[in-house]
Amino acid sequence: MDAKTPSTELETQSGFQPAPPDPESSFTGNQDAALRMVANSLHRLNDAIVKAADTGLTIELMRASRYHAGSGSWGDQMVPIIERNRR
Repeated sequence: MDAKTPSTELETQSGFQPAPPDPESSFTGNQDAALRMVANSLHRLNDAIVKAADTGLTIELMRASRYHAGSGSWGDQMVPIIERNRR
């Protein structure tokens, strides 16, 4: 019997597969690693949102703040707005 790592189990459950490295990418190694972390987290978040909606919750993501790195780069930080559907 093959043992699966937790990330492999998540990929199998959610249907998401990690993207192979892009040899044409102009990102630095650190930028590529950070981008992959964001992409993997978004895949997990999307899967969690689907599961929450299936249980009767409505999930809306709203920008809570914007992070500025001081070098001209920035990123939006999100907060969920959650409503329970009354049935």
